[in-house]
Amino acid sequence: MGVSGGVLPELDWRVVEEVITRELRRYVFEEAGKSGGVVGVSGGVDSAVTLLLTARALGPENTYALIMPSSATPEEDLRDAYEVVRIAGLPGGNVETVDIEPILSRFEESLGPLTRVERGNLAARVRMCILHARAYRRNSLVIGTGDKSELLLGYFTKYGDGGVDVLPIGDLYKTQVRRLGLHLGLPERIAFKPSSPRLWPGHVAEEELKLTYEVADKILYLLFDRGVDPSEVPGMLGVGRELVERVLELHRRSEHKRRPPYVIKVGV
Repeated sequence: MGVSGGVLPELDWRVVEEVITRELRRYVFEEAGKSGGVVGVSGGVDSAVTLLLTARALGPENTYALIMPSSATPEEDLRDAYEVVRIAGLPGGNVETVDIEPILSRFEESLGPLTRVERGNLAARVRMCILHARAYRRNSLVIGTGDKSELLLGYFTKYGDGGVDVLPIGDLYKTQVRRLGLHLGLPERIAFKPSSPRLWPGHVAEEELKLTYEVADKILYLLFDRGVDPSEVPGMLGVGRELVERVLELHRRSEHKRRPPYVIKVGV
């Protein structure tokens, strides 16, 4: 198997598309017995790739897109979200735009002023409530947009964007998702747009994480796919020990997000 930059493996994107769409189709229609899938589309690469894969797996007629802007959503993201829906070929009746700003404002009226992070996490959870409501109405599953980088780093909101039914790109690192997006026909401006959950104005993922996905993905791959000892990673990648330690700390601190709720055993 060839390697990209000597670290992440080169993948055959045609095969990757085929494997994901086949398994997603089986899971939704056969295992879950549902009629379709609902995807929250933000204008970013993860949701764009997920929507295209879902439409190809289930059919555009069985794929539903929810675009849910808030005051933190730039116009560029809205334009890109509608462009992705167009590329996916969804019928007009399968696309819905819900402005969540009035919902967030009502929460603040009831709860009082919220911090930036509180409001951002609330926005993620409000979106997930809407997705599940629409999925129930359409006898569908909520198709998650999280990738492997975000899952391992814990870079998602618990019971927000983490509260989904299935994760089609959950085994692909962010940099791999970008490559898959190009294969699926995404414009470069969307495939390589700086990643952001847009939980507050100017929110950029790599600034909050304090490392780039290009570096994070290589560290994560060596640690969790190859099982390399953390002490050996800096020398293999030419990065500082502090970056490897930061990745490990982010993973440790977010372990509770990747597990079901902890049940305390009484033992009697």
